[in-house]
Amino acid sequence: MRIAYVITRSDAVGGASIHVRDLAASLNQRGHQTLALVGGAGPVTEQLAAAGVEFSPLRHLRRSLHPAADWRAVKEIEESLRQFRPDLVSLHTAKAGWVGRLAAARLGIPAIYTPHGWPFGGRFSRPASLLYLWLERAVAAKAAATVCVCRYERELALRKGAGRPEQLHVIYNGVKDIEPGLRAAPGSSPVVIVSVARFEPPKDHGTLLEALARIAAKSWRLALVGDGPNETAMRELAAKLGLAEKIQFLGYLADPAPVLAKAHIFVLSSRAEGFPRSLLEAMRAGLPVVATRVGGVAEAVDDGAEGFLVAPADAGDLAGRLAGLIEDAGLRSRMGARARRKFEERFRLERMVDETLALYRQFV
Repeated sequence: MRIAYVITRSDAVGGASIHVRDLAASLNQRGHQTLALVGGAGPVTEQLAAAGVEFSPLRHLRRSLHPAADWRAVKEIEESLRQFRPDLVSLHTAKAGWVGRLAAARLGIPAIYTPHGWPFGGRFSRPASLLYLWLERAVAAKAAATVCVCRYERELALRKGAGRPEQLHVIYNGVKDIEPGLRAAPGSSPVVIVSVARFEPPKDHGTLLEALARIAAKSWRLALVGDGPNETAMRELAAKLGLAEKIQFLGYLADPAPVLAKAHIFVLSSRAEGFPRSLLEAMRAGLPVVATRVGGVAEAVDDGAEGFLVAPADAGDLAGRLAGLIEDAGLRSRMGARARRKFEERFRLERMVDETLALYRQFV
């Protein structure tokens, strides 16, 4: 099978680009031929190259809406597809999904769309969300199928009219396993809390810092993995709250597994999510989780089993749950062991690849 992948951004590595990298590399290993079409060149294309995935940078595909450039992106994708002659096109993230469905439809090639979090799901302002919803509805019928990375995403699409029931399929994200030496020992001490997230508004690092300020007297350190436009503001907030000496800003890491291996608690304070890959990586490491009850997070973590779920933007609730885990090494160990078991049962990369390939074969 020949599969063309299209993804919007090359400048910032995130869950969607890692998903494309691992999926395309896995299919190459199984004897299929893939090509990734990416908006520009940057860290994402570097990772594709390192994984042995062939790619082609696109000049006109960009994240922001721009009618003239977007139409040129449609034509550019069309030309790339004519040259590659894929059996199927797999589109990832909203902009690539929009222009890619138009290009694939013009050529009569089946298109599978994975939004990795609907753009009308709370990450943007109300006017922007309404615009994105209108765009999604306008091109929804042009996809042979839409892959939702969790049940929450499918239910949201159905409520908003962004796809037909028979068109919307749930395939949970999966991640590669790690060597046993990279598994955490959450029952040990002193306690290191880790969060892996870009410094962007939906991730809400501010609430996390405010929560930790409430328990500053306890013994803990925080490692923040990621970069992004809000990093400077969060450094300033940490200093203002008197937390600067307890927090490490580690920047973007292509592989956060070594940091997770040395941690004892994973935290994610987002106010909007799809089905975060970072959560699965934490569970893979055997870490207990404290995360906000948004998107599909509750489909990975059962409250009180693999960790605790809290309300978004609630610094008090978040502080209380973190404090409870900081003080109870046995609870950290038990929850971490449950998290590792659930990863093994439900969130391995191989399972995701099998289910995705089975869906592709329905249309080829």
